[in-house]
Amino acid sequence: MTEAPLSDPKALRALSHPFRWKLIQLLTEQGPRTATQCSEKLGESVASCSYHLNMLAKYGFVTEVEGPGRQKPWQIVRGRQSISPEGLEGEAAMAAEAAAMAYLDQEFERTRERLRQREHLPEDWRKSVGTEGHIKFLTAEETAGYLAELQAVLNKYDERRTDESLRPEGAKPVRVFLSVTVATE
Repeated sequence: MTEAPLSDPKALRALSHPFRWKLIQLLTEQGPRTATQCSEKLGESVASCSYHLNMLAKYGFVTEVEGPGRQKPWQIVRGRQSISPEGLEGEAAMAAEAAAMAYLDQEFERTRERLRQREHLPEDWRKSVGTEGHIKFLTAEETAGYLAELQAVLNKYDERRTDESLRPEGAKPVRVFLSVTVATE
């Protein structure tokens, strides 16, 4: 299931801040967290986490839920964000591009950090993770079909993200990043 790309310039601008992508990723991987818990995990002040969580909530990316006692943890509302300047003009197109670049910057930073930490993983995990790049010579139609096949593989195990009872013992959040690009010559 592919969601329509975001088109609201204000919502897109909310995603143009790199730290907000870190919050989205934390809540996606670890479930509901308070601003204090986000602060502890991400090394940012509680006030800053609270501010950025409120900005994400304003545009429907996160929401507060009931927690133990007086705690109000935040949880992710939409597990996937679809961002593209395609079909957008002016401010909306620029905001989509800024949000996409902030996402990529944060994604590459996370990938670099996880690869740096790879040596600290148990051997079975070290053998299971890494990076790869491939060049394929495809038509636009073949590329669309190829991407649909890859998307089907990426969707496998999605239900485990939201239902912890489906996670087998030893399961960890594994990040798979897919980028399909073409040279414009």
